[in-house]
Amino acid sequence: MYNLLKIIIYRLWVFASLVIISSGLLLWFYGQLLAFTVFILGICGVLYTAQDLLLYYPNDPPDSRTFVLQPSNFQLPYENIKITTNDGYKIHLYLIKQLSNSNHIPTMIFFHGNAGNMGQRLTNVSKLYHKLNINILLVEYRGYGLSEGSPSETGLYTDAQAAFDYIMQRSDVDRSKILLFGRSLGGAIAIDLASRIENRNKIWAMIVENTFTSIPDMAKILLKWRILSWLPQFCHKNKYMSLMKMRSVLTPTLVISGSNDLLVPPIMGKELYVRCGAVYRNLAVMPGGDHDNTWTCIDYYSTIQQFLDHVPELPESVSPLYETNDNDSQLVHIV
Repeated sequence: MYNLLKIIIYRLWVFASLVIISSGLLLWFYGQLLAFTVFILGICGVLYTAQDLLLYYPNDPPDSRTFVLQPSNFQLPYENIKITTNDGYKIHLYLIKQLSNSNHIPTMIFFHGNAGNMGQRLTNVSKLYHKLNINILLVEYRGYGLSEGSPSETGLYTDAQAAFDYIMQRSDVDRSKILLFGRSLGGAIAIDLASRIENRNKIWAMIVENTFTSIPDMAKILLKWRILSWLPQFCHKNKYMSLMKMRSVLTPTLVISGSNDLLVPPIMGKELYVRCGAVYRNLAVMPGGDHDNTWTCIDYYSTIQQFLDHVPELPESVSPLYETNDNDSQLVHIV
């Protein structure tokens, strides 16, 4: 509780100070009831605004917005790309392709967690690239790394759709084998993308790791405030209602949880697995894995490989024939 208040006061001190000063002036000139009303509304505004500060950490560590590690540091061949989303923001991507046969193998779209940037995931990505023999498109959300804007739930969904639209316009990858991967917050983004009607028949498979059922559920677990059980949904600025959306996910899905994850309880992974609407779905609990290092567990890569080996081909009748129009994302390559 103390750390929560410290973050809010430090990051929103101007807003909080205005609320306190205006409440004091109203108390002096107009009376207690009006001052109390303004104070309560102001505090609600502070808490509502602070929700972004408690969820998104693009500046952790402090140089994350200016320095993004490149795949070449891991001897990975890559393209450095920026695309423009439908709402006008330029976001940063890395496309890491296999040197041979890259247009006949799966391509993973990698959605990272809520802190840092995509370059900090390259150790894991390098192993995925070599062990699974796949192409990987890393997505850097708005407000993260070298991408423009500031993060929001709607904005991150828009970024994910833009990245998906981009890879579906590439003729040098197998568009019938697009694989979504999301870790933690990235899992919620992948679930949203897979649950959309316009995408369902175009996504080959999905893997989500250490992700949650919803932000309101996480708030109850982390804050342990009884009042949160009674709080209406509209009071939550960020919702990420993944459990509800899993009903609409028909894509073959693998849910991975670390058994020692102290941030997102593994039971949430089981709930997502049970609710998933896909005919082919698996649940894998990695012994000893915590929230940030489940990918280092012994059976991690073999579990993913076994899942991918049994994912059926997309039927010819729904094989993605993707056409672009004026509303699709604009593509800008940076060499």
